[in-house]
Amino acid sequence: MLLLLPAAVLAATLQVGPDKAYATPCAAAPVVQDGDTVEIDAGTYAGDACAWTANGLTLRGVGGLAHLDAAGAAAQGKAIWVIQGDDTTVEWIEFSGASVPDHNGAGIRQEGTNLTVSHCYFHDNENGVLAGDNPDSDIVVTDSEFADNGYGDGQSHNLYINHVRSFTFRFSDSHHAYKGHALKSRAARTWVLYSRLADEADGQGSYQIDLPNGGFAVVMGNVIQQGPAAENGGMLSFAAEGATNPEQALYVVNNSFVNDRGSGTFVRNASEADAVVVNNLFVGGGTALDGPGAPVTCLETGDPGFVAAAAADYTLAAGSPAIDAGSDPGTADGTSLWPAWHVPGAGDAEARPVVGPLDLGAYEWGESEPAEDTGTDSGDAADTGCGCAAKTDIYPTFPLVLVLVALRRRRRNPSAAKAGRDVNAP
Repeated sequence: MLLLLPAAVLAATLQVGPDKAYATPCAAAPVVQDGDTVEIDAGTYAGDACAWTANGLTLRGVGGLAHLDAAGAAAQGKAIWVIQGDDTTVEWIEFSGASVPDHNGAGIRQEGTNLTVSHCYFHDNENGVLAGDNPDSDIVVTDSEFADNGYGDGQSHNLYINHVRSFTFRFSDSHHAYKGHALKSRAARTWVLYSRLADEADGQGSYQIDLPNGGFAVVMGNVIQQGPAAENGGMLSFAAEGATNPEQALYVVNNSFVNDRGSGTFVRNASEADAVVVNNLFVGGGTALDGPGAPVTCLETGDPGFVAAAAADYTLAAGSPAIDAGSDPGTADGTSLWPAWHVPGAGDAEARPVVGPLDLGAYEWGESEPAEDTGTDSGDAADTGCGCAAKTDIYPTFPLVLVLVALRRRRRNPSAAKAGRDVNAP
């Protein structure tokens, strides 16, 4: 009698490392099967680039970040990892140095259906994550950092997600995109939640958030900062290349926008749908909203009462005019827009407390019991529709790596290749 075992029982865990069965991740790629887990010892794997074709894979660094340094290599002329299988999870991996002849070299080139990236670090690539068109695909990036990605042509970015069903970016940090965007998404539905998107003082980025084909989009609880050397005066752009996604709805709620460029546009809505713009702080010169819609309980100011704006600390100080100045932001597609988390700083995110009326911006002043579950941050992506998992559910027990990631959240020197570029080149 033939006994058929479920795939989960048959799945294997492959060990990668200098003293393991597979010396490099790409040595395991040809033998890995659907549902397998590949555990990669911390350390640097130079010039190790390949494609992953099996489905249901978990590719995970252990004992620290596993660093994939492209060192001139690229799989299929595209990326360090080309992911062609479906339902892939990538955790605790560092990707750097991806460069290819068409200037679209990526840390990850996503070609399969569904990808989750967690606790990863992408830096000094031509693109961090580049995802192709796939109308059935859901992509989630959580607790990850993107820095100094971009060729410098304005067409390569920290993250570039093409036409997929949904894209969620949460609890993450995208900064110093090199003449490109901190985040670009053509997804039908996009959530940007509780994250930092920034140029800092010396960045040369373009838009912080570009949603060129519009769609259903929720931008909530973020710090969004534009530096004095930014290539583009716009910070959040919606439908600038045509409102071609099936649904057009933009919700911009409880964000702290900081424009250190001195002029420009905080939110540009090029669709015909009224944008819902509620409880935001607009700090510095510029137009709050260009396009349909009207800001509600927002504050345009040069003196927001931040704790230490010069040090990029945009939390509220006592006496800030943002305190208790907000209103109930309502719902989007049946999901509460009441912000439930603060942007992670140098470590884990904290639940946003409830202290009287909502404060404006990404942070609540004062302390109280954590906010009650509003439905925005419970369950998994399939349950909520917004891709927000409970924060306690997405942190594995790697305290050393948390410390390393926290310490690295500072401006880094560009790679040697980037350092040699003409910073005034188009």
